[in-house]
Amino acid sequence: MAYNEKLAEKVRKLLFQIKNVEEKKMMGGLTFMVNNKMCVGVVNDNLMCRIDPEMYESALKKKACSPMDFTGKPMKGFVFINSDGTNKEKDLNYWISLALDYNKKAKSSKKN
Repeated sequence: MAYNEKLAEKVRKLLFQIKNVEEKKMMGGLTFMVNNKMCVGVVNDNLMCRIDPEMYESALKKKACSPMDFTGKPMKGFVFINSDGTNKEKDLNYWISLALDYNKKAKSSKKN
């Protein structure tokens, strides 16, 4: 499955100053790990964001946002934002900032 290279490049540019960012191909797209934790990604033409689960329901009320659902069961705290929510720089910045804010307190799923 391909992912939107233009959107991935926009995300790279927003994350370039952050330390400890790693790109991984997974979930049919490209995931950006920050501090060894899944933070944002690009799946097809959608931005994927890992956000605070406490903000999940309110985030879903925003334009262009939908639950991340790979298995038929949405994952709370993970959302997709379609191109209507990422075309404008301020909208893309909003979602990336939300994911980065949560990344500071999110637990790593990396096994030692």
